[in-house]
Amino acid sequence: MANIGGRTAAPDAYTPADMFDTISDRFNDVFSRLRGKGRLSEADVDAALREVRLALLEADVNVIVVKSFLARVKERALGADVTKSLTPGQQVIKIVHEELINTLGEEAPLKRPASPPLVILMAGLQGSGKTTSAAKLARLLKSKGRRPLLVAADLQRPAAIDQLETLGRRVGVPVYVDRKTKAPRLAKAALKHARQEGHNVVIIDTAGRLQIDDDLMKELAAVRKVAEPDETLLVVDAMTGQEAVNVAKGFLEYAELTGLVMTKLDGDARGGAAISAREVTGCPIKFVGLGEGLDDLDVFYPERMASRILGMGDVLTLIEKAETAYDEDQAAAAAEKLRTASFDLEDFLEQFQQLRKMGPLQNLVSMLPGAGQALRDVEVNDKDLNRVEAIIRSMTPAERHSPKSINGSRKRRIAAGSGTRPQDVNAVLKQFSEAQKMMKMIAGGKSPIPGLNLPGLDRSKKR
Repeated sequence: MANIGGRTAAPDAYTPADMFDTISDRFNDVFSRLRGKGRLSEADVDAALREVRLALLEADVNVIVVKSFLARVKERALGADVTKSLTPGQQVIKIVHEELINTLGEEAPLKRPASPPLVILMAGLQGSGKTTSAAKLARLLKSKGRRPLLVAADLQRPAAIDQLETLGRRVGVPVYVDRKTKAPRLAKAALKHARQEGHNVVIIDTAGRLQIDDDLMKELAAVRKVAEPDETLLVVDAMTGQEAVNVAKGFLEYAELTGLVMTKLDGDARGGAAISAREVTGCPIKFVGLGEGLDDLDVFYPERMASRILGMGDVLTLIEKAETAYDEDQAAAAAEKLRTASFDLEDFLEQFQQLRKMGPLQNLVSMLPGAGQALRDVEVNDKDLNRVEAIIRSMTPAERHSPKSINGSRKRRIAAGSGTRPQDVNAVLKQFSEAQKMMKMIAGGKSPIPGLNLPGLDRSKKR
């Protein structure tokens, strides 16, 4: 009998440091020197490209990819559009940015089949994060209004089935399981069940091995023949560096891959594997895993990633994360607090909690234009948010609404209750006071930053 999310049915039923820190820091050093030059000679361009070459190689980018990239940049950098420019340094940066996008490839969204369900086959070696990525993808698609079904077709490892069932429960997505059949037959039954139950996405977790072998590829081919997937996504562990490229090339020889999912880009990975895999295989990167949490899977946008590598930030992704974290009711309530200037520590705590929903603080900071360079030596720690939250939660409701009532003895009590020091409590109260002043300024139609015009700000008011 097949089991679906813990229910028995008939057999025929239906997640830090930025991954490109190494490249980004080196690029910023090179470009800061270029910006100061009124004219660029061929020697200037050569010197800059030598530094870029070292940065790419240190980041584990494939040598052939580096050569091709630099040749394209040099040809354009020595052209008339740069030599005649009033700001040649900026023109070179623009060229590097465009060629980096070209190397990373075009945005490649998931296909839309003529009739549902969209069938996605997840392939990859054991330990690459394939099963976890399947669950992350299911959660992501569910958040966009889809009705996914996970299929546990990695029948070689019982632990993989157990893992997918656990992850399925955590993301609220049913898992189709039948431990007593073969993978192709399981896939066929799962597709029938999906159509009967109205699932418009089917994500099949296929078998993995420690290395590419004939048995693995034969089983993958058999499942592909039955499932006729719209997408075959290869999950690649970026921590393996250049080996990630070899794995991708190996699967490409046996399977018709439609895209790549790069995992573990939040650890010690230097980003080069992502750039190389796309260029060498010709397969677009569709998703990237930037953490261990089940919401740490992002759509891969080449243009946005190129901007982050060059220190230009990624404001669009930051906005999207904010839109996901805040709903309309919360936004309306915050606007009312802002209008009436009644912002208190309860609101302060809520803002911190919403900020945490957007992901690791270091990742958010890296999306701000210029933040990577400006905050290079500043450690942005999520533990600071934990400390602030613990301190506010150790206050009474009356103290949160009236922080001025918090005297010395109350500060000592709050510090003891939150495992902090009285000076930490003072720091939080000072941060709150500054935030409260900013809210009052905005409510009064004034910009908290001199010279900055806020959207909707009445310019007729005196500052």
